[in-house]
Amino acid sequence: MNTENVVKHLRVLWRTDRIIADIRLRHLLIGLGLRAFAALIAAFGLLMLELSAYFALVQIWSAVAAAAILGAVNFAIAAALFLIAGRAPSGRDIELANEIHDTSIEALQLEARALQAQVSGAVHHPLSTIVPVLVPLIAIIIKNLRSTARTSNAASSAEAQS
Repeated sequence: MNTENVVKHLRVLWRTDRIIADIRLRHLLIGLGLRAFAALIAAFGLLMLELSAYFALVQIWSAVAAAAILGAVNFAIAAALFLIAGRAPSGRDIELANEIHDTSIEALQLEARALQAQVSGAVHHPLSTIVPVLVPLIAIIIKNLRSTARTSNAASSAEAQS
């Protein structure tokens, strides 16, 4: 297990999660903005169309029938606008971000398995993990003992000469 790889994979995972959240938020904001703008346009446009249609329909049918027909048309237009605004985000960018996210999750799982194997190996064979640490440590201790012995020999010979 390499901690640098774990950190790298965690950074990739974090960045792809941010990208995915950014894409989804952007889609939601655009959809919300389109819905609000559609509602505003629909309010002004339908007000004028309804007024003219009402005056035209009153000539043919009664006032109640004319208002009912215009209300049904308004509901159909509103339903069409909500269907258009509620479409799922289609694009290669969300698919790519999801692929990178899945790859980084798999890499982290692989690193976790390697750590688990390393820990279980250390539990089963504790000397195999201690020996690589002990050999350089013993070499450093011997080197320090030799240098200490040299300095003490040099100091004792200097005292003997004095």
